[in-house]
This record gives sequence, structure tokens and C-alpha cells, in this order.
Amino acid sequence: MENLPPCPKCSCEYTYEMNALVVCPECGHEWVPAEGGAQAGEGSGEKVVKDAVGNVLSDGDSVTVVKALKVKGSPSGIKAGTKVRNIRLIDGVDGHDIDCRIDGFGAMQLKSSVVKKA
Repeated sequence: MENLPPCPKCSCEYTYEMNALVVCPECGHEWVPAEGGAQAGEGSGEKVVKDAVGNVLSDGDSVTVVKALKVKGSPSGIKAGTKVRNIRLIDGVDGHDIDCRIDGFGAMQLKSSVVKKA
């Protein structure tokens, strides 16, 4: 079964295709999926990652760690104020959405909630 979008009017999830249209069986609303998909794709097609203070992050930005972080297997963690250059945004696990290299620690993944844009 294809993943059809829910009805934009009543949010019914049991929509079906009829020729070039998508139809909602509950409210009878009909729409062209390309139009609705293009509008939704512009807003949510690319994930927007924001830092701890609400600035939008992008690949290649420099960020500063805002709170001390413990690092598993290391006697000392990452201190608050540590600058990280050239970040890369990823779709990681457990909210870790930044891939970077920190001097003295190597490659790491960070959460965007513990950094701010420099």
C-alpha cells in the first residue's frame, strides 16, 4: 500500500487515489497530490536544525558548546565555551544531529541543544 497523505481538511488517514486526484472517503474532499506535496515539501522537505538559542544552523557553520559535556571513556569532558568549526548536519540517533571534529577528542556527534552559533 502506498503512503498517501492524510486529508488536509479533516485529517482522515484513509485517503485513496482516483485517477490524478486523492480523495477522502469521510469528508469527500478531492485534491491533486502534487500540489499538496510541493507545498508540504517546501516547508518540511529539509529538516531545520536550530541551536540552543534558536539560530538556524547549516553545514559548515562554527558553533560554541554552551554547557560542559561528559565524554564516555575520557577523564575530562568537553568544557563550556569550546569552539567547534565546520559542523555537518546529520539525521543521527537520540537527537544527535551535528557531526563534527573537536580538537583533542576527535570525531563526535553533538545535540544542537547544547551548542550556539558562533
